[in-house]
Amino acid sequence: MHRVPSCAVGSITPWTWLLLIAPWQVGRVSGRLSATETRGPSCSAERCTTETGEFMNYPRAARHSFLSVLFMLLTAVLATPGAGADEPKATPVPAAGFDWRNSVREFAKEHFRNPAWGYSHSARIHALALELAAEDGVPLDADVIFAAAYLHDVAAFPPWADPKTDHADEAARIVESMLADTGFPMRKVESVRGAIRTHMFDREPVGPEALYLHDADALDWLGSIGAARILALVDPNGGSPDGPAAVAMLEGNLASVPPRVLSPAGRARVEARRAELRQFLERLRQETDDLRNL
Repeated sequence: MHRVPSCAVGSITPWTWLLLIAPWQVGRVSGRLSATETRGPSCSAERCTTETGEFMNYPRAARHSFLSVLFMLLTAVLATPGAGADEPKATPVPAAGFDWRNSVREFAKEHFRNPAWGYSHSARIHALALELAAEDGVPLDADVIFAAAYLHDVAAFPPWADPKTDHADEAARIVESMLADTGFPMRKVESVRGAIRTHMFDREPVGPEALYLHDADALDWLGSIGAARILALVDPNGGSPDGPAAVAMLEGNLASVPPRVLSPAGRARVEARRAELRQFLERLRQETDDLRNL
């Protein structure tokens, strides 16, 4: 005996069943009508009454049977996946299309909250590093500079901060584990580590990404943005740092940072930012009785 594969039965759609069954049902109705009509009025009264009743009932019963089958089939059609073909279908986002940068950016935005070295600082120096390198005609690895810029200060925040270790060294140590599950091309992680380790102005960068991250971070301590960053740290309740202490930090940056900007494009920007910060500090001293009223 030939067995019909189950997949063959399952592949017949409800519409196919409807096309197969409908002619048969219509045939039943037509056949019953024809058989009744051939009996005609020659029957006896009793038989005629009986057969007339059958004549009246056959079409109704047949129609009821047919409509019941039709209703069930239409219900099945509407319940069949794909019946609402006009409705938009959700599609999964392929893992290969996931952008690791979004993950790193959102992580920084959520966790790096500080007016001097928070998320906005990371975004600024990423953009500035790209600008400086472009002005010098130096190509940068986009993956390396992005990861290094957004994660270089991670160890300045709990729970990643280690009071016994400089934040640059600690960030360089843990950055591999932070990038491991993001989709970042891990073959480049050593370049990220090197750039993070030397991002402070008093360190010696090696490699283009390290150099331009270093200079962008240094320039962000100067000019108006440098003043805004440090003054934002002042404790409004009179704690540390207070106003004069913040000014001392700014004056320290004014003296120490400019000589440590190393790239040609970075050095070209130093003087304008240094002059801007110097003028601000001079005016601040004039307007506060040499900081006594600050």
